[in-house]
Amino acid sequence: MKRALPLLALSVAACGDDAEVAQKALSRAELMSPETCKGCHSRHYQEWSGSMHAYAAEDPVFRAMNRRGQEETQGALGTFCVNCHAPMAVREGATADGLNLDELDASLKGVTCYFCHNVVEVQGSHNAPLRLANDTTLRGGIANPTRNSAHGSKYSKLHDREALESASLCGACHDIVLPSPPAPAPVHLERTFAEWQGTVFNRPPSQGGLTCGGCHMTGRDDVAADVDGVPLRRVHAHTWPGVDRAITDFPERAAQQALIEHELDQTLRFELCVRQLPGVASLHVTLENVAAGHHFPSGAAQDRRVWVEIGAWSGSSLLYESGDVPVTEAVTSDPDPALWLLRDRAIGADGKDAHMFWQVAELEPSTIPGPVSFDPKHPDYFITHLSHRYPAGSELIAGAPDRVSLRVHIEPIGRDVLDDLVQSGHLGAAERDAVERLELLPNRGKASVALEWTPSAAATPPLGFQKTIDAVPAACVTSSVAKAN
Repeated sequence: MKRALPLLALSVAACGDDAEVAQKALSRAELMSPETCKGCHSRHYQEWSGSMHAYAAEDPVFRAMNRRGQEETQGALGTFCVNCHAPMAVREGATADGLNLDELDASLKGVTCYFCHNVVEVQGSHNAPLRLANDTTLRGGIANPTRNSAHGSKYSKLHDREALESASLCGACHDIVLPSPPAPAPVHLERTFAEWQGTVFNRPPSQGGLTCGGCHMTGRDDVAADVDGVPLRRVHAHTWPGVDRAITDFPERAAQQALIEHELDQTLRFELCVRQLPGVASLHVTLENVAAGHHFPSGAAQDRRVWVEIGAWSGSSLLYESGDVPVTEAVTSDPDPALWLLRDRAIGADGKDAHMFWQVAELEPSTIPGPVSFDPKHPDYFITHLSHRYPAGSELIAGAPDRVSLRVHIEPIGRDVLDDLVQSGHLGAAERDAVERLELLPNRGKASVALEWTPSAAATPPLGFQKTIDAVPAACVTSSVAKAN
């Protein structure tokens, strides 16, 4: 039987005149429903409704992986997945494993308004150790909230993106350590919060720091509630763009796509150099993490696939290419020794690649760290720069390229992982195919590639410049002059 929670039919009225609705204060059960919040907080609701927080318990890939994990561990996973994907369902005792989500009321699925805004304490750094008040007071980032009869309101540094403490609220779920057993080892699988803690951004925003919300919850001047007399404030967007997007019919998909592309397009600086020798050449690519306050890729980096596609031409003749992977194929199956793939390689107890997190015994990270200093003289300044040579080893490209194009692709979850779930019968082929490949395009709308090299572009400052590579002058171009080296 579907578990239902009552809604207040006149919930909108509870945001109005205090005398009229004094006896209509919302109950905890009513506040647990995002639909109730919509009555007074329509824009926040709209933003949340298309976010991955709202989609967390609906995502077919999450459901497929959780179902397979419960089967393969004989239920030992328990609430591990739904602690973050449906935390209210766990806390209300409505699920023990996430296998009955279709039977639950919407107020118990996903990361809801009530769940976040009722947190009063973060009791650890990973696996969702959050303590809720379980009352009818909602916490937020406004220091002097307007009194209302719908619910109690209270300022909380945990909910204020301008307070350093707010990062710990995000980090509680965005940092995952595997339970062992059933996993073969307590691997620190998702490390976004830990990565951020090691960057220059881990300090109060008033001192130049940047919290999770500083990037993923942009600010605007607006009212916090659709009620007469509520003043303009600095409020936070509730969209949380990253790299994941709904793959089924879901609200705000186009808006989320645009936000995701905006975030991705400013994440990296690209540098492309051609080292020309008599009759032969080599290509040298540098990727610099300039905007992510954590590694890139991050989050479920064991599932992410980021790689470089590069092509070199002389006139209409293709001299060299790497990373041109059809969308129906897994990039991990590409035999090219020069392929540049960024991810956390997950390895099982048998030493082979592991696609399912409960099989992971260790990780081999290959991601780009976030900055620890903006001073080029700092010994760790260049940890944000990763470079790669084409072709692999000591091979060289025959000829003299007159055009080289660079593209950077990202799969939020790799085709190889999705294929595994399809083959096991836990995910449909149509759902797999709905997971779209993304691309980083700093000049989106103006250029179809991340960066293009030509002799004339390399000779035109400030984006064109010369540098020495292995004692040979190289002609280079960059996507941004700000941090060219």
